[in-house]
Amino acid sequence: MADFLGLRETERTAFFIDGANLYKAARNIGFDIDYKNLLAKTKSSCQLLRASYYTAIQEDRDQDYSPLRPLVDWLDYNGYTMVTKTTREFTDQQGRKRYKGSTDIELVVDMLLLADRLDHIVLFSGNGDFRRAIEAVQAKGVRVTMVSTVKSSPPMASDDLRRQADSFVDLVDLEKIIGRSGAPARKPRAEKSDIDDEYEDEFDDEYEDVD
Repeated sequence: MADFLGLRETERTAFFIDGANLYKAARNIGFDIDYKNLLAKTKSSCQLLRASYYTAIQEDRDQDYSPLRPLVDWLDYNGYTMVTKTTREFTDQQGRKRYKGSTDIELVVDMLLLADRLDHIVLFSGNGDFRRAIEAVQAKGVRVTMVSTVKSSPPMASDDLRRQADSFVDLVDLEKIIGRSGAPARKPRAEKSDIDDEYEDEFDDEYEDVD
């Protein structure tokens, strides 16, 4: 890549990370993201105002523990703005305990509120529901870069979102830059997660611990 995410030194920039969507996209193409390196690389390439990470968290009342909590805590202490929401518990038709939650609205509201202070937004998501939000911030003169992948099966990046964004960066092209070195290769899981999130194609909320 000639530059990193199309970042420019003089531009006021913000990251908006759709946590569940980004994690599944990276998992489906087989690598873990080095969030420390991602932030450092970004800060050296632009005027970064904020890097926000959005996710729903499953808090299991029986175990009093969320597998996502180590990642959330690490990001919170290491330069990211965390926006979280507790999932709602329900019982499906088979009598199984399930969880449902989404932070899409929070991401869109924050994006619109911050747009007047920005030159460039980098959205880490392939969720087509964000197309109208991207159009709205573009009307304010903000350039939008979308980061996801079309090289997974099925593709994680919505075609409508790719058409709307000013530029698209495939995660595959970032693996050597922000992939965690020494991390074991990941393979897509065949089984369905118990967390039924409201993302496009029912992206699930499963995350790894952060060292």
